[in-house]
Amino acid sequence: MAGRRARRHRPTRLSEGAVTALSPFRDQLMAWLPRQRWFAGKDRELGRLDAKRVVRLVDGEPTLVHAVLSAGQGEDRADYQVLLGLRRMLPKHLAHTRIGEAAGWVCYEATHDAELSGRLLELIARDTRVGGMHFAPERDVRLEAEPYARPLGTDQSNTSVVFGQRYILKLFRRVVAGPNPDLELHRALWSAGSRRIARPLGAVIMTPSRSQREPTVLGLLHGYLPSAVDGWAMATASVKGVLTGGTDGGFAAEADLLGQAVGEVHADLRRALGVDDADPILLNELVDRMHHRLNSVAACVPELAPLAGPIRAAFERVRDEGGPFECQYVHADLHLGQVLRTTDGWILIDFEGEPWAPPAERNARRSPLLDVASMARSFDYAAQQAIAGRPGDRLLAARALAWSERSRRAFCDGYAKVGPDPREQATLLRALELDKAVYEVGYEHGNRPDWLPVPLAFIARICGIRSES
Repeated sequence: MAGRRARRHRPTRLSEGAVTALSPFRDQLMAWLPRQRWFAGKDRELGRLDAKRVVRLVDGEPTLVHAVLSAGQGEDRADYQVLLGLRRMLPKHLAHTRIGEAAGWVCYEATHDAELSGRLLELIARDTRVGGMHFAPERDVRLEAEPYARPLGTDQSNTSVVFGQRYILKLFRRVVAGPNPDLELHRALWSAGSRRIARPLGAVIMTPSRSQREPTVLGLLHGYLPSAVDGWAMATASVKGVLTGGTDGGFAAEADLLGQAVGEVHADLRRALGVDDADPILLNELVDRMHHRLNSVAACVPELAPLAGPIRAAFERVRDEGGPFECQYVHADLHLGQVLRTTDGWILIDFEGEPWAPPAERNARRSPLLDVASMARSFDYAAQQAIAGRPGDRLLAARALAWSERSRRAFCDGYAKVGPDPREQATLLRALELDKAVYEVGYEHGNRPDWLPVPLAFIARICGIRSES
C-alpha cells in the first residue's frame, strides 16, 4: 500500500456535535472510569474530567464516538482513550457495558459491540484520516474484511479486539504523546527479519494538536495467532504436574527454547537499533533508581522494612562488582503472560514496557539482563500461585521452588546458546531480580494484597532472612 494517499472519511469528523453528544454523560463517565481495570487512579477520587478530543466515527444508530479524556485529581492527571457507543435501547448482550442514560440515549463501552468495533478494521484497511486521527496500514499490507469482532478479555492495562481469526487490534487505554515503544520495536524487529513477533499490520495514530507537538499512538494491529498458547498457562499446568508427584511435562525444554527466543530478539534489536556501553555515570544512575524505588515502596509497605538493609547492600554491590554492561532496547516488561507458544516456536508480544512507567523510562535503553530477571520472577510467580493457600506444606513448597529454579536455569541455558550467559553477570542479574521484586511488593500491596507474600518470600530467601509470611 506504499505511495497511496490516505482517504478522508467525510461522514465522520471532529465536531462540536461529537463533543455535545458526550456532555450529558459526563458525571456517569466520571463514575465509570475509576472502576475500569486499566484506570490508574483507582485509589483516588476522580476530581476532574475533560474531553481533549472527541470524534464521531460512525453516525446514526448505533453511533460510535472516539474520545481522549483527561482525568485525575489536581495536577495528577492522565489521558485515556475510550470508545463509546450510543443507542436508543441497549441489547441484552451488551447490558454489562452500560455507562449511563441521558436525553433518550444509552452510552456504553463500545469494544464489546461487534457492529461498531468491527468498523475499526475497515478504517485501517482504507487508510482513513478523520478528525485528527489516522487509521493506517503498514507499508505493503493489504487487509481482508472480517465480519466478526470481539474483545479479547485478558488485557489488564489495555483492550484488544480480535477480528475473525486473522487480526488483533490493541487499543492503548492510557495514552501519551511521543514515541511508542510497542510500535517502534515491532517495526524494527520485523524490518530486521525477526520472526519471534507477530507481524505489525497497522496503527491508529492521533496527529499533534496545538498543545502537543508529537503524535500519539492509540492502537496497534497485528496478525492474530488463534492456536497459540500463552506461557503462563503452560507454566502453571507444568507446576501442577510436579506438585502431584509427576513430571514437569517437558517445560524445562520449553524454558530453554524460550531463552533462545528472547536472546534472538535481543540480538535483532541490537542489530536494528544499536547498542551502547554503560559508563560509570549510567551505572550509578541505575543503582540510584533501584534505591529510590526501594525507599518509595518501603515507606508504604511496612513488611518490607526488615528486608531493606540486605536489599540495599545487593544494590550497592553493583557499583563495586557490576562492571561494564551494554544498554539496548529490550522488552522491559517480560513475563510468562507476554510470550506465546506457536507451532513455529515462541513469540514475544507487548513491547510497551511497564504500563505505568514514565514515557522517558519506557523509551530508554536497558541492560538485556532486565528481561532475564523479569522472566525469572515470572517463573517464581507461576510456582507460588500453585501452592497459594497451603503455606504449611513444606513438601509442596520444596517442589514449587525446585520447579522455578529448574526453569530459571533452563531459560538461562537457552539464552546462552545465542548470546552471552546471563549468569556471568551474577551481581547485576541478582540486583535486577531484587529490584523487580520490590516493584512487585508495591504493586501487590496496592492491588492484590493476598499475593504480597510471593515477592516478600523471594526477597527473604535471596537475602538469607527467614520469612515470616
